[in-house]
Amino acid sequence: MSLDLFPSRTLALYLSRLFITRILGTLVMLVVVLQLLDLLGESGHILAHKGNGEAQLWTYVTLRAPQLMARFLPYSVLLATLFTFFPLNQNSEIIAMRAAGLSAHQILAPMLATAMVVSGVSFVFNETVVTRVTGQLKAWEAVDYGVVQAGSGTRTNVYVADKSNILYAESIADDANGVPHMTHVTWYERDATGIITAKTDSPSASYAKPGWRLAPGTRFDVASASQSATPVQVIAPKVTPAQLEIAKVDGDGLNILQLTHVIGALRASGRPTSELTGKWWHRFSGPLAAMLMPLLGAVAAFGLARSGALLIRAVVGMSLGFAYFVLDNAALAIGNFGGYPPLIAAWAPFFLFLFVGETVLIKTEE
Repeated sequence: MSLDLFPSRTLALYLSRLFITRILGTLVMLVVVLQLLDLLGESGHILAHKGNGEAQLWTYVTLRAPQLMARFLPYSVLLATLFTFFPLNQNSEIIAMRAAGLSAHQILAPMLATAMVVSGVSFVFNETVVTRVTGQLKAWEAVDYGVVQAGSGTRTNVYVADKSNILYAESIADDANGVPHMTHVTWYERDATGIITAKTDSPSASYAKPGWRLAPGTRFDVASASQSATPVQVIAPKVTPAQLEIAKVDGDGLNILQLTHVIGALRASGRPTSELTGKWWHRFSGPLAAMLMPLLGAVAAFGLARSGALLIRAVVGMSLGFAYFVLDNAALAIGNFGGYPPLIAAWAPFFLFLFVGETVLIKTEE
């Protein structure tokens, strides 16, 4: 029996059903509360744009809710683990299972299998839904919840150099013909030492093959401290659309295939890719956090309820789970600064807490 992780089909289904209902209930509760709080904070900014109303508020909710679901799904699994094990232990159901000859791993196996399915669903949901809405929401926020420029491949806050000069665009998107267009453009002219000598602001720019055709705007000359109107002009002849594709990359708004392509393009151009590579690896390790939570929260399942330490065990399980999230975010941040290789930054917290959770489970069983 010790080698059979699912000795009782009825018991496995019972534990899985308890677990999945608590995951869904906890996730819905967290998302609803957090969405309401987030909407209260952002509704003023959304409605401040002329023409926005209730429809735009619902649009924001549809774009923000998937992000909240993806971010707080592992927390929901952790809380669901505690909400499942705490009453089972308190009602002596865990003791009955142990008396029937089940080991701690056999009791935990149905929940781990359920969490593994949740991890798979989370990965697919992140790649098909969350990355898409993240890109749309960031593009909408970049124009202060106004009208997003029509087209595809919208990118925001793009900086690119043309010799010593710098071209900045608040957003870039391709039109129906695939021609790139910029909005809220600033052209910084600099001398050989890197000091800005003039700044030109324009509402838009389009690709002129070569260069970029600026719409009429204003130019500020630093030396004379004077401002003047500018006609239509072509700038940055060395800047191509291909450069803009990799000038500003938002890894959160790209799915795994797009991110792989971008990382390859950046490497080919000799640019650093450690931050994006870390995000690439975390696309796999991140969803697996849901599978780790039952193991970390299992400390609340074992031990006699009458010992008076049941609540303490639940707190310990919650603390282990939240410690994982803290360390996971810290490792990614350190990896982005080059402190860790991307592979280690993405996977080290997972394997560390997998070892910790398994050790605690074995010690608890003894």
